[in-house]
Amino acid sequence: MIQLGGCSATFQARNADIKDSVLVNPAILEKGGDDQALYRYINPKASLKQYTKVMIDPVLVRKDGELDKETLDNFQKLANNAYFYLREELRKDYVIVSSPEPGAMKVQMAIVDADSSKPVRNTLSTFVPVGIALSVVKYGVTGKQAGVGEITAEMKLTDASTGQLLAAAVDRRVGGKVLTELWSSWYNADEALKFWAKQLTYNLCSMRGGANCVKPE
Repeated sequence: MIQLGGCSATFQARNADIKDSVLVNPAILEKGGDDQALYRYINPKASLKQYTKVMIDPVLVRKDGELDKETLDNFQKLANNAYFYLREELRKDYVIVSSPEPGAMKVQMAIVDADSSKPVRNTLSTFVPVGIALSVVKYGVTGKQAGVGEITAEMKLTDASTGQLLAAAVDRRVGGKVLTELWSSWYNADEALKFWAKQLTYNLCSMRGGANCVKPE
């Protein structure tokens, strides 16, 4: 189960808390299947083929409990990075606009929770045999290896002009163990943001019947 080489930076968690959803009413969300967000909603009456432009809102952040300055700064960096990753991926297929226009959809994203990895414990559970055993046990119980970061995020797509809900999703990803990045405590969370940006672009491509859609690894 534990491999020291070629480990994925992040993988999907087994569950996510949706009862306090920030962007969308959790009552409309359904459990996703393979290669989908943990919870999702697709408007059956909406057609994504009509959209050629996208407006990306600043990424929101919510963390239960008080945040010290360092943690708040890290969350702001994650939000800034998330916006950048979304923009860089979506601009491959859409014209980026800054205000509502006909033929534009709006993308909203919220980082609901995130935790950094714990470098000392992460190194312990990667290199020390006893630690590896403990890491395997924890993964079996919780779906999250010991000492790795995690992040939960929500995303909502609406018609930029009318506000019609097109799609929504809630997903949670937890860190794998990439040896070269063990001491970058927010690496796992940042890699999850990159993945979600690529996944959104891929899903939009697939839903509009596009060619050469690139599935994220």
